[in-house]
Amino acid sequence: MDVTHLAAVDATRAARVLDEVRAARLAGQPSPVAPRRVIQQSWERMLRSGVDPDHDFRSGLLSREEVQRRREASALRHVLPVLREGLLAAADVAHHIMVVADEEGRVLWREGSPPVLRKADGLGFELGADWREDVVGTNGVGTPAVVRRPVQVFAAEHFVRSQAGWTCAGAPLTDPRDGRLLGVVDVSGPLETMHPATLAWVDSVAKLAEARLREMHGESLERLRAVAAPVLARLDGRALVVDADGWTAAVSGMPYTRRVALPKSLSPGARRLPVLGPCSVEPLAGGWLLRAAVDEPVPRGASRIVLDLRRARGWSVEVSGGAGSWTRELTPRHAELLCLLAVHRTGRTASALAGDLFGDPARTVTVRAEMSRVRRYLGAFLEHRPYRFAEDTEVEVLFPEDPRDLLPYSTAPAMSGLRTTAAMP
Repeated sequence: MDVTHLAAVDATRAARVLDEVRAARLAGQPSPVAPRRVIQQSWERMLRSGVDPDHDFRSGLLSREEVQRRREASALRHVLPVLREGLLAAADVAHHIMVVADEEGRVLWREGSPPVLRKADGLGFELGADWREDVVGTNGVGTPAVVRRPVQVFAAEHFVRSQAGWTCAGAPLTDPRDGRLLGVVDVSGPLETMHPATLAWVDSVAKLAEARLREMHGESLERLRAVAAPVLARLDGRALVVDADGWTAAVSGMPYTRRVALPKSLSPGARRLPVLGPCSVEPLAGGWLLRAAVDEPVPRGASRIVLDLRRARGWSVEVSGGAGSWTRELTPRHAELLCLLAVHRTGRTASALAGDLFGDPARTVTVRAEMSRVRRYLGAFLEHRPYRFAEDTEVEVLFPEDPRDLLPYSTAPAMSGLRTTAAMP
């Protein structure tokens, strides 16, 4: 049964069915129909983490000053006009509200129908509130942040009973440069406002917002490139000009490198950085000039890689060796690929990885495209034909304590197999 379409026709009946499904699952009994997979997986996470379905838990609200500080620090402030233009007018007519939360699930912006805003206050859906999934249960803000894809949560699909009179549709907002989670945009309202097309609408606007971020990044690199051109023209040897996050605007005397891993706190002076090795760091308007030390060889690749998959989100890879160390946050797909390569140290062909990820060995084009992106930052430590970590690279994987929490968003057949394995590799 498609509950979302039933809800569009008869919201009351759909809510009653879902309430029966939820009650049966919480009691460990067979349910009249199976919950949707994304909802069932979320409920399982809630049961393992000890969220009380009958207790409306609310953590402390952030102060107005802290909300403002987070707004000013968040990249989401740049795309608020896109979100407002795409969502607010229709949301107000449909008796919805638009909510934008940061990567920690804290509500930073909340706009829309005044009556619905007042109802949201009663749920604790307020500015500064914490709506992480492991705090308030399955919901349209916290659950998309965990699974990293759009999710609609209707009626008793919410794990906590007090939210069962509500409908939500949320989509994650990610940094298009590196896949880092920036936050979630959500459209919510009372039960009777549910519509099956809401999720596609919210997802489309979220993608427009990400496209705007991508455009802004390109514009900033163009400005930095204009500053860099006369500077690099006067230099000999290897040099790069990068922005504050290490994205390359221009190079001289060396192959183009898309991004350089920079220390969290970079200051002018002599440094040792990946790609260049010993180098000098000089500030430029909007970025840094990195100049390789004269007659220094290019440093060897890293000798150790740590793949951290312990958290429900925020997976990362740490690389350390002769040129120092750096860490990169991973997209969900890259986390899957690197996990599989770490488990299969002898390597996997594109066909084998396609089978691992999609259950279809023919989907090699998608695998090769993703591996090409992985090699942009791990190319020195990966080999191909088959894809594998270099033999002289030590690889360690940090798995979650409970195998079922391994990349919980993933529907890849190979990931399902790893989760059901009692002992981690």
